[in-house]
Amino acid sequence: MSPSTVRSRKRQRNQLLFSLGAVVILALGAFGAVLAAKWTPKLGLDLAGGAEVIYKPAHQVSPSDLTTAVNIMRNRANASGVTGSDVSTQGNDIVVELPGVKNADQLIKTIGNTAEMLFRPVLCFAPPYEKTKGTKPPAPSAVPSSCSSSSYDLTAANLAINTSTGEPTNQPGEDPTLAAYPTTTSDYDSSHPKSDVILPASADSGFKGLRYLLGPVGLTGSAIKSAQAGLNQTNAWVVDATLTGAGSPKWDTMAEANFHQYIAIDLDGQVISAPLTQPSQAGFTSFDGSVEISGNFNQNSAQSLSLDLNYGALPVRLVQLTKETVSATLGKASLKAGLYAGLGGLVLVLLYMILYYRGLGLVVVLGLATTSLLLWAIVSALSHSHMNLTLDLAGVTGVIVSIGITADSYVIYFERLKDQARAGRSLRATVERTFTGAFRTVFTADLVSLIGALVLYILAVGDVKGFAFMLGLSTLMNILITYFFTRPVVILMARSRMAEFRFLGLRSGLSHEGTA
Repeated sequence: MSPSTVRSRKRQRNQLLFSLGAVVILALGAFGAVLAAKWTPKLGLDLAGGAEVIYKPAHQVSPSDLTTAVNIMRNRANASGVTGSDVSTQGNDIVVELPGVKNADQLIKTIGNTAEMLFRPVLCFAPPYEKTKGTKPPAPSAVPSSCSSSSYDLTAANLAINTSTGEPTNQPGEDPTLAAYPTTTSDYDSSHPKSDVILPASADSGFKGLRYLLGPVGLTGSAIKSAQAGLNQTNAWVVDATLTGAGSPKWDTMAEANFHQYIAIDLDGQVISAPLTQPSQAGFTSFDGSVEISGNFNQNSAQSLSLDLNYGALPVRLVQLTKETVSATLGKASLKAGLYAGLGGLVLVLLYMILYYRGLGLVVVLGLATTSLLLWAIVSALSHSHMNLTLDLAGVTGVIVSIGITADSYVIYFERLKDQARAGRSLRATVERTFTGAFRTVFTADLVSLIGALVLYILAVGDVKGFAFMLGLSTLMNILITYFFTRPVVILMARSRMAEFRFLGLRSGLSHEGTA
């Protein structure tokens, strides 16, 4: 053998070792990284349990408005801390999936809230509406613009704020004449910002049953740049809001006009909070673009308000079509069934490969193990990326189907090697040339699967999309593992002593007829 041939074989051997080592290091490194980061695949609704809500626009909307609504709702869901939440469209409907949520009512209400936040001055308190028999209720436009008596006015003079305590020393009562006026509807409230309205306190505000006579809108939620719920110095829940450059002077103007008075935060036709303006100060000072909103908040209501302030109003009014709660127990049962099916199929495939191909069966075991480590790492990383990938039962099914695709790629290669062995050709001499022809077949078959998965992913919705994604990802990994892992392993084994082992040798697995 010439020196140049020796150098060529040595160089090829180093290339094969490098390819094999790179794949193994990448697989172990990626798996170790996600373990160190404590990342695991996020489970979808059918595996983790939770809630699914479907919304329909109340009227015809443009695709851009629907996309904007989906983005806002997705931001609200992600900001709420729900792991693996998903907001998507099905035709003109919006589907919200909230896996792992036990009590989803409040979160669903927050995510699907369509109204714009308004800030209105509080003129006076109003008693519950009392309908008079035989008379038609006054129109919304007939709401008075002031209280019936100055004694009911919630002015700074009447409230007489004690700056030491930050509380009013006098609290005017409800104006009884306002009992004759029905509560203003949310539609009229949002569409008539310059009109006076009568709105109720929301149930979460702690003042259920109370109504307010409110003046014209002084500011909208668009003036808020960001907001965050937290505890203040007195350990009470508040919302700290940062104003936009344009919103800051407008807020100061409104706050100065209502110094030591209540300003109502109006959302969807309800007063969610009505804080006093600078009750601890003797005189008005600029807020400098930063506002602390206090009220009768608990943690949930403060966080809900901060979400509303952060992400504003939806551009369309939505109607809730369905709400389905999925039991976490049912989800665990589905996961176990999927895992048992996958593991059972995997074990059967591996046993068959080892019994039929002997030493080459070990290559299948190592290849599938490497693929599994990489797949786990990739899915875990994508679950914690902006893609927010979730693994559902359909995705598990896609992985199971890919096991068969992977096994087929090994069979194609091994059967071609067996044909060469039956023809009496040297295994060492033909193993690489045989791989070239086999890989062409494997690549063509996998490419068909990839195209099918891509088309299915683009055209499908819901669970089918998850199946297509996992099938496509697994198939792509099969192509890479076949070339960069299976190829060097088999070639190196064929050129080593392992080729001649009695039971686990490569030649014994290729020369016998196997057990079908």
